[in-house]
Amino acid sequence: MASAAPSPFRVELGATLRLAGPLALANMLQMAVYALDVIFVARLGSHQLAASSLAVAVFSLINFGFLGLTGAVAPLIAAERGRKTHAVREIRRSVRMALWLAVIGGLGGMVLCQFGEALMLLTGQDPAIAKTAGWFLALLSLSLVPMLITNVLRMFVSAMGRPVFATLVTAMAIAVNALGNWVLIYGHFGLPALGLAGSAVSTLLTALATALAYALAIRWDRNLRRYHVLGHWWRPEWQRFREIVRLGVPIALTIVAEGGLFSSAAFLMGRIGETQLAAHTVALQVAAFFFQVPFGVGQAATIRVGYHFGARNPIAAGHAGWAAVAVCLAFAGISASAMVLFPQAILSAYVDVGAPDNALLVGFAVQYLIVAAAFQLVDGVQAVAAGALRGLQDTRMPMVIAIGGYWLIGFVIAIWLGFATPLEGIGVWIGLAAGLTAVAILLGWRWHRRQALGLLPVPVPSPGPS
Repeated sequence: MASAAPSPFRVELGATLRLAGPLALANMLQMAVYALDVIFVARLGSHQLAASSLAVAVFSLINFGFLGLTGAVAPLIAAERGRKTHAVREIRRSVRMALWLAVIGGLGGMVLCQFGEALMLLTGQDPAIAKTAGWFLALLSLSLVPMLITNVLRMFVSAMGRPVFATLVTAMAIAVNALGNWVLIYGHFGLPALGLAGSAVSTLLTALATALAYALAIRWDRNLRRYHVLGHWWRPEWQRFREIVRLGVPIALTIVAEGGLFSSAAFLMGRIGETQLAAHTVALQVAAFFFQVPFGVGQAATIRVGYHFGARNPIAAGHAGWAAVAVCLAFAGISASAMVLFPQAILSAYVDVGAPDNALLVGFAVQYLIVAAAFQLVDGVQAVAAGALRGLQDTRMPMVIAIGGYWLIGFVIAIWLGFATPLEGIGVWIGLAAGLTAVAILLGWRWHRRQALGLLPVPVPSPGPS
């Protein structure tokens, strides 16, 4: 007797895992790239760590916003693959215009980064830290354009079913950044010790090497090469440009709303104390590292849901979204348990937990990790729900939900508990958790009500295979 065919949900669960696995691993490796900067800079002293954390908070906010704008190319590519009609030509146009946006956005972001010191002073930071953070941010801004180009190429290879390239290229970036930090910060191979500036230069070299690696990978792969995404780069496709902007601006604002909440938390912690800020930086690195798996699952949800959206198969789109939610919840339970049970072991990857000088910092960081463990589930759900909705090309209402949840709820509670109660840093982190919870509930509800809200495509009689 022939075995029963697997259920459509199990089929989609397998497809989601195959796509999300390399993407999540690439995201975690990318966090390792960022963590290397923290590890190397932390050994320069608390002043350098505090200044770099403020600069990176602003840089990340700007960078992630433009990553969201250019990342709108992913659901478009997925939908074009699902439709199959003129896919090569349409995908080429989408990638080309996304690359245009990467250059334009990167140059604009570089201008914004020149006002870093003024922003630090405006938010009440220590003048000495603000000055250091200002020039460090200006140096970091040189990396924006290659980083955004890399993001477009990464979205292309992932949506085309080659997510393993993202993993391999990011692994290479770890080696480049580690060597760059070691050589440039401390001075090796006859080069002068640049200190904190060496970290920024290493970031730039890593960004350039990563963009080049993606270009070479696309050129090497026969299937990707036939799209000629880097050919005729000067030719505009204004209709496609506007379409990416239409989808991308709400995504960018959504990411800025969330990133802005966490960046603002760094400024709030800076007003509470330098040690609390350093502890916040380390604890947030840990939470962000674990978040890369749900983030990768959300990226996979965008591609899988987007494919079925283009194929006009709403049932398969639903399976794709719920499969991503299931994967996310399973991992979030594991990561939350690790934070609660082994906080000091996790923190030891970033700081010397046994050093007497770090005792206060470690104590604060352990407290923050307990709160971070509590919001692992909701943070993952909001990331996956947002990714699935992007696959349906639904970006405007999620933007409204994000702005309201993160700022009207999360930020207000963070300020109140952080400065009007004795909770201080813990209060700020509770505010972060409250904002994430509100957004997760509302985005999850919107995904659940996708049919009633008219977000699904009109089905076709005989959908093609995925």
